[in-house]
Amino acid sequence: MKIEFWCTGKTDDTYLNEGIHKYCKRLINYIPFDFKELILPKSTKTASPEQFREEEKKDVLKRLKPGDFLILLDDKGKGFTSEKFAEFLQKKFNDAPKNIIFLSGGAYGFHEEIYARADFKFSLSEMTFTHQMVRLIFVEQLYRAMTILRNEPYHH
Repeated sequence: MKIEFWCTGKTDDTYLNEGIHKYCKRLINYIPFDFKELILPKSTKTASPEQFREEEKKDVLKRLKPGDFLILLDDKGKGFTSEKFAEFLQKKFNDAPKNIIFLSGGAYGFHEEIYARADFKFSLSEMTFTHQMVRLIFVEQLYRAMTILRNEPYHH
């Protein structure tokens, strides 16, 4: 089993990239992990929200494999404390799906077919963050969950 974190678009800010890569390197000591930036065609920069969601949908659905457990990072999803997120992950590990895919989409939300395909919706916070900042926050929380599961002192 592997965890993958897919994000629509590139991470532009150097400081965010450095933080993301720091936690990605740490995560591979706990579980097979991959961070993927999904680069859409340049035409999506001027696309309508509907066109953008359509292009994003096509890219995501062609990458997903049967058996992948898709979790959307979505403001309407279920929120967890760090400890409850770790418990949630442990239950998913025990269920042994092929892969767990976390997906952070673009600024316009997800296409209805992505919502229909999703197995779970997860909210990082009731607050709003930039899509690029979410990437760093999420990989740090995923790392924190792994240390909680191993009873390591990072969480304290």
